[in-house]
Amino acid sequence: MDEIKDSEHFQETLYTEIKSFFDSSPPLKDVDEINRKLEEFIERNYSSSENKTTRRVVCVTSGGTTVPLEQRCVRYIDNFSSGHRGAASTEYFLKAGYSVIFLYRRGTCQPYCRSLPDDPLLECFDITNESNIGVNPVHAEAVKKAISEHHSAVIKGNLLKLPFTTIFEYLQILQLIALSMRSLGSSAMFYLAAAVSDFYVPWETMTVHKIQSRSGPLDMRLAQVPKMLSVLRKDWAPMAFCISFKLETDTKILLEKADMALKKYKMHMVVANELLTRKEEVIVVSRSGKITVHRDKNQPGSDVESPLIKLVVDRHSEYIKDSGS
Repeated sequence: MDEIKDSEHFQETLYTEIKSFFDSSPPLKDVDEINRKLEEFIERNYSSSENKTTRRVVCVTSGGTTVPLEQRCVRYIDNFSSGHRGAASTEYFLKAGYSVIFLYRRGTCQPYCRSLPDDPLLECFDITNESNIGVNPVHAEAVKKAISEHHSAVIKGNLLKLPFTTIFEYLQILQLIALSMRSLGSSAMFYLAAAVSDFYVPWETMTVHKIQSRSGPLDMRLAQVPKMLSVLRKDWAPMAFCISFKLETDTKILLEKADMALKKYKMHMVVANELLTRKEEVIVVSRSGKITVHRDKNQPGSDVESPLIKLVVDRHSEYIKDSGS
């Protein structure tokens, strides 16, 4: 009985914190446009499926969220996430036949751009004469492939890209996406690779204008961002297949936290990343055990996302079969 009461108290507290977070967040400026795009995207993938089965749709989140320190933001807290994993995973999901909602941090890595230079606009193009610009021959094949594959995914209606910058934008848009994907049942998947801030400055306590350095040392209290994974699983899209990510610098702590996330938030899979080896291998934690996924070192240009997405797709297929969808 005590465990049930503790669980009920936890849920009640969590819902209160989540409601407070959303109520106090600055409203999305383009919420109607986002909802329109989502409605069209889901409808297109729901109605165009073959054999009257719903097409699989995955929401891939990518990059890191910022935490503004002022309402008219000049300063903010950030993390180092480049968005590479989310962008690479999106490519493999599209290749596997999924439609993808790519919720990404502005300015981070984009699908099909991984083979391009860091500054593709300036490095991939040359001025051929006074009025024409051409692709630098060195990068011609990579540019052609990136543009062709990206346009193909967008034109076919298989890729919808939605940008965010702040923690407020990210969580509000994620909620809109989840509610729109609810109708897809077990054919929906959330691949939550974004590096989401654990702490934030509540909007109502935030100074409006730039914080002045002449005021002396900055003393600021950060609130904890409510854990949205529980409400995503229970309320927003309860039938969706959900994968979260954990990153730590200590493997023991990493696996302990991955196990906790699996049980506490009822994730179907947790991808555990150790900071120094995250590009070479990840540990996938699920109820059936732990599987280490490695990059194929014998294959030039290989990445860990390729075998990771293959495993994820296989597990999602099993989940759909077991759900009877």
